[in-house]
Amino acid sequence: MSLFSEILIRGQLRLNSWYTNYLRITHPLNYLFWEATLNCNFNCLHCGSRASRQKQHNNELTTKEIKSVFKSISQQTDSKKIMLAITGGEPLLRQDLFDVMIYAHKLGFNWGMVTNGFLVTPKIVDQMKQAGMSTIVISIDGIGKKHDDFRQTPGSYTKAIDAIKFLVKTNFFQNIQITTVINQNNINDLEEMYGVFSQLGINSWRVVNMDPIGRAQDSQKLLLKPSQFKQMIEFIDKKRLISKMDITYSCTGFLGPKYEGRLRSWLFYCATGITTASILHNGDIFVCPNVGRRPELIQGNVRQDDFYQTWQKKFKIFRQPNRTSCSTCKHCSFWADCKGGPFHLWDFDKKQPKICHLEYLK
Repeated sequence: MSLFSEILIRGQLRLNSWYTNYLRITHPLNYLFWEATLNCNFNCLHCGSRASRQKQHNNELTTKEIKSVFKSISQQTDSKKIMLAITGGEPLLRQDLFDVMIYAHKLGFNWGMVTNGFLVTPKIVDQMKQAGMSTIVISIDGIGKKHDDFRQTPGSYTKAIDAIKFLVKTNFFQNIQITTVINQNNINDLEEMYGVFSQLGINSWRVVNMDPIGRAQDSQKLLLKPSQFKQMIEFIDKKRLISKMDITYSCTGFLGPKYEGRLRSWLFYCATGITTASILHNGDIFVCPNVGRRPELIQGNVRQDDFYQTWQKKFKIFRQPNRTSCSTCKHCSFWADCKGGPFHLWDFDKKQPKICHLEYLK
């Protein structure tokens, strides 16, 4: 990197730091997760919420309850400025999903879904269209058996590919994305995955390293080594220059002056509790669902508390500029830009980040 380029990036980072501080004060809600269910038809090795096939989550919000929450939000703010991200578990296991989302769309919300694709059929795609769904993310973590093994579900790769073909054929969705979790088993298959995915007609491919959260904490041998992390980052950097399909790194970490502004269309900041919130399956008012669900972080519950008023008046811990300050980071020259990294990788016991991506790249 030339000196001029580094100075330019440094300037952009400082401007980004100022803007994120401004957002902490104004905290406009623009991204709201609804964890529709924690039940799932898969048992993935890396699941951040530890969803599973064991149907033990019986305290889910009812159709009436979640509709009431969405109506209340739409009455207090401009729903057109909020993107609803429907996640799980597997959202398509909820029998009332499209009933709820038709209602939410009529209230003005835009919405999209993250799914494993196993239950997607032409009939389901028609229901998605009728409910006004604009974006969809299908998770594929390898080719063939590698994906099936990671997801612990035989036939899941074929089902996911078929789902994408159904979705692309409709020519309806604004964004069809594949998300891939890179781990020890698929790090050397990036080129093969690129060759397959780039022929499917999708809009984007989101590449993310496996994080030590949720069930992944039980499978740490699958986490990338620093050299492999750098291999993944350099792959994304190279392909972004030549690919017609948008390839992007996730929001999971600060990458330093060499790669910030190159691997994503935005500069890193962790938006959890600042512009992003969630309603969990049981009604808990929370931040990004990847954050560890510690009792002191739950801000309320929609069964007793008004969601939007809670958003306005609480979430204070997440809006502190130094929410993840620690002795490990205090002397880093990029503290103002990184702020300790994403909140879901904060180690509450050790009071430090679980991973420093900048250190990985050195």
